[in-house]
Amino acid sequence: MEQLISERPTEELVEPDAPLPTLVIGAGPAGLTAALLLAREGRAVTVVEASNEVGGISRTVEREGWRFDLGGHRFFTKVAEVEKLWHEILPDEEFLQRPRMSRILYQGKLFDYPLKPLNALRGLGIVEALRCVLSYLWVRVRPPRDQSTFEGWVSARFGRRLYGIFFKTYTEKVWGVPATSIQADWAAQRIKNLSLASALLDAFGFKRKGGAKITTLIDHFQYPRLGPGMMWERALEFAEKDGAQVMFDAPVTGLVRENGLVTGVTVTQEGGQRTLPCEHVISSMPLTELVLSMDPPASVAEAARGLSYRDFLTVALIVPAAAAFPDNWIYVHTPGLRVGRVQNFGSWSPYLVKDGYTCLGLEYFVNAGDELWNMADDDLVSLARRELTALRLIDAEIEEKGYV
Repeated sequence: MEQLISERPTEELVEPDAPLPTLVIGAGPAGLTAALLLAREGRAVTVVEASNEVGGISRTVEREGWRFDLGGHRFFTKVAEVEKLWHEILPDEEFLQRPRMSRILYQGKLFDYPLKPLNALRGLGIVEALRCVLSYLWVRVRPPRDQSTFEGWVSARFGRRLYGIFFKTYTEKVWGVPATSIQADWAAQRIKNLSLASALLDAFGFKRKGGAKITTLIDHFQYPRLGPGMMWERALEFAEKDGAQVMFDAPVTGLVRENGLVTGVTVTQEGGQRTLPCEHVISSMPLTELVLSMDPPASVAEAARGLSYRDFLTVALIVPAAAAFPDNWIYVHTPGLRVGRVQNFGSWSPYLVKDGYTCLGLEYFVNAGDELWNMADDDLVSLARRELTALRLIDAEIEEKGYV
């Protein structure tokens, strides 16, 4: 590695008198957007992508004519410049206006998400609803001392009882760690200013101060007709048309530094290594890999290796459309099941599925190398069938085919 990152940029890769490009690492939404805007301004730009496709986790996966949105991506923004860019990349007719519908499955009952207090309290029953209200009133009088964690932050805004029912189990499934180990910043970003009190005001039609609507409560969103990958495939076309160069199957293995500046990026491609000289670098690669590519001191490398990433996989089951639910997805709060969320791809866009059928995506949150990660595809499909049956959302016996 020492020799790799200290070598000079390969001269034959630079045309005489040509300006050095800005090198963008990663062809996901961030990287492609940067490349597109730079190329529009006439700047030389090169994108290096480790895989053979664009979009990152916002890509659309296609199998035998079925399209799957990895994770589910709603298009909504309050930033006018972002909205404008989306519609410059895709024409208006390629966007669908979709109703946001998500629910929580708890003890065999479906509850609205975002939480609607009247719906939640009614579904819980009189006794449990009273306990939740009293729990909320109690934290208003005696708030949690430590609100720096997810558990403390959410409990202070919904009460400990509602927190335990509607937030704790799912969050711990997603992250694989206790909710007390998750910082409150994440909760604040995801839930924004929502609380039981603000949700009640919204439910009864009272506007919040300033008239702004809580982001969590947005009930419609835009969606590309063929899934989010459509956006980034089109962005690639525009970027290349404006002069950007894009290299696929080119993972970054090192950054060349001189006098405190990055002057080149080394990639592996077609079995060999090449160093691309550059004027600037924009990186969207994982932070751990970026740090380690710069041959850092031992203490920094150790800290980087200590950062872990949570992964997820989707098991897609094909079922008759009439048997499915209308939600975009359903959050599974059942502690005994491994599935965290179930998507209905047909509710995102009818163009993702085939006539008469839809596809349900059961999402499992995993760590690379763990039991689920290493499980054979056939076994994952069998697990998804069993858990779908246990959820009683549909009769899993009518499932016709599965993909991982």
